[in-house]
Amino acid sequence: MGDFLQGKVIAVTGAGRGIGRAVALGCAAQGARVVVNDYGVAADGTEPTSEVADAVVKEIEAAGGEAAAVADDVSTMAGGARVVDTAVERWGRLDGVVCVAGILRERMLFNMGEEEWDPVIATHLKGTFTVFRAAAALMRKQRSGTLIGFTSGNHQGSVSQANYSSAKGGIISLVRSAALGLNKYGVTANCVAPVARTRMSAGVPMELKEIGEPEDVAALVVYLLSERARELTGQVYTVAGPKIAVWAQPRELRAMYSEDGGWTPERIADFLPGTVGSDPMPMLAQLQEMARAAAAGDRPNA
Repeated sequence: MGDFLQGKVIAVTGAGRGIGRAVALGCAAQGARVVVNDYGVAADGTEPTSEVADAVVKEIEAAGGEAAAVADDVSTMAGGARVVDTAVERWGRLDGVVCVAGILRERMLFNMGEEEWDPVIATHLKGTFTVFRAAAALMRKQRSGTLIGFTSGNHQGSVSQANYSSAKGGIISLVRSAALGLNKYGVTANCVAPVARTRMSAGVPMELKEIGEPEDVAALVVYLLSERARELTGQVYTVAGPKIAVWAQPRELRAMYSEDGGWTPERIADFLPGTVGSDPMPMLAQLQEMARAAAAGDRPNA
């Protein structure tokens, strides 16, 4: 047992399996009392059960910690509020929330329907919002707290996961908005983009050069929830085994100005390619390299 989070109350969504479970156990091992939320669904969002959250609570209690299970669906406002309310009812406060809950429903964009789009956006993006919204109201009054969202390197785009990528990009913007809006109240917000071996990563059709275990991710999350990270806000960190990286903040690269304040398509065509240009898309270059490797009969790396 450590003391990085001694005396703190932390809520973790998607905490029944994989990274969420590792985060819940890691927080408890560092002295936190933990709300373990998991709707208990399969990776595709079906077959909910409360047993997975209860099992993690039992693990924490067996190790001498304190925890409470919440099996609510955080894609609903009531479910998100219930996570926060449980912490307050049980321990009188909430110092951090970690939103890990997510599902996958893969489909090419031209074949994707609402039945693939809506649940993924609801679980990832809305599920982060519902918990953030309830927690932010409480933390504003406390004048302290930490919000942690979970994104993915796929926020850059994905071949067959437009729904997932859109949700993960939205979570980054939500975290940055929270960081800006809550800074004056002493509340921080950051994002983690993990690369770890889980049931969701098992289906990735390539060998990942940089990948770790859920416990690597948990270590970073524990740090971000601790007092030693109080000055960090609005950041996106990747943790992939031995590597931790920070993503750049959005910013303009180059600009051009019309001398008379007006543009026509012809003038843009004359100046934009050489003056403003474009920013290379790393994921596209990687995809093209993978296609070349596959054509040569090699298993592509990433």
